[in-house]
Amino acid sequence: MTTKKKKMSLTSRVILGMVLGILTGFMIRSLFADIAFIHDYIVNGLFDVGGKIFIASLKMLVVPLVFVSLVCGTSSLKDLATLGRLGGKTLAFYLTTTALAITLALTMANIFQPGAGADLSAATTFASKEAPSLGSVIVGMFPTNPISAMASGNTLQIIVFAVLFGIAISAAGKPGERLAAVFADLNEVIMKLVALLMNIAPYGVFFLMAKLFTGLGLDAIFSLINYFLVLVAALLLHALVTYSVMLKAFTGLSPLTFLKKMEDAVMFAFSTASSNATIPVTMETATKRLGVNNKIASFTVPLGATINMDGTAIMQGVATVFIAQAFNIDLTMTDYIMVILTATLASVGTAGVPGVGLIMLAMVLNQVGLPVEGIALIMGVDRLLDMVRTAVNITGDSVVTCIVAKSEGEMDVERFNDPLAATEDEVVRFHPLPQPQKS
Repeated sequence: MTTKKKKMSLTSRVILGMVLGILTGFMIRSLFADIAFIHDYIVNGLFDVGGKIFIASLKMLVVPLVFVSLVCGTSSLKDLATLGRLGGKTLAFYLTTTALAITLALTMANIFQPGAGADLSAATTFASKEAPSLGSVIVGMFPTNPISAMASGNTLQIIVFAVLFGIAISAAGKPGERLAAVFADLNEVIMKLVALLMNIAPYGVFFLMAKLFTGLGLDAIFSLINYFLVLVAALLLHALVTYSVMLKAFTGLSPLTFLKKMEDAVMFAFSTASSNATIPVTMETATKRLGVNNKIASFTVPLGATINMDGTAIMQGVATVFIAQAFNIDLTMTDYIMVILTATLASVGTAGVPGVGLIMLAMVLNQVGLPVEGIALIMGVDRLLDMVRTAVNITGDSVVTCIVAKSEGEMDVERFNDPLAATEDEVVRFHPLPQPQKS
């Protein structure tokens, strides 16, 4: 009697790839640091190229997935009042969680004082890019050329055009119905593309971790150990406590079930350190594992990846207090309130800007009169912390998605509570299209 060997789940394979990548990176750094061949052809060759291809593949899916799924979701809404209510709820929850995040960060940083006695010898000149004004960001949300917006990956402009296009489909009668059916089919095809990419995810995660930890020295972490630990503790507290309380309070759903089902998306976010690149995985998790209707997830997830930056807000709160303590500058209660307001509004005002975390931090420091050069103190450990921040960001996106979906009656609670929902890896089977018969 033969027993069929049980296949490892995607979660297990991704964890295995992550652990093996970290160990490989440390091993190369410790044992093969002086061997040029290893660095040239393995680290900067195989690992670098493999990791970049994986990230590029994820980003490749973002624009078509966001556009098609949002058109499907918007065109299926009953009226404009529903869309306005949906947008209002989503934005309100995102801004609220960001304000809570930075308040928590400021509180913890003042309690544990990570900057007390910090060594300022590492401080160098840091030149920050100028952040756009909130007015210019609002104007910039509306694309003059939607094709250009898609080509450049401008998520806010894509969201606006997709919403308007979906509304037009809904208002177009019979032609709109036919086009909506085409977009529904396109959405199914794109989700199959996501499933196809999931099968190579463990290898991509391995390449990313191996490359990162080959060049990541632990001395930078040890020199900023207080800052590192306070920031990680604040991030974990916000992810595990704040979000859990919000989810339970507004939906009555189990936070433990939610966190269990977020495993894959969290690991992807941690590996890629990019909320945008993780959008396909977050969308699939929200719809297939958490039971959120696509018409809600297609709106809340891309918008959250663009403007909901709770992890970044926590970094700004801890970093602001750390830099103030390191430079022996006392902040008043008014300063702390300004930090909360500035960081919360900046999460929208700097949406879609490259290097957004450091731009937002520079804005906050300028607002309370702290030297921007202090950013150089924390840059040594920012790459690793960025991975944790991204995982917190997409967790917040998913919590708000569940809250909004539940309030709109667009959530399959049975699917949410089903521990086996979408746990089987989706098998991609190829069905050759019928060939036209020769006459």
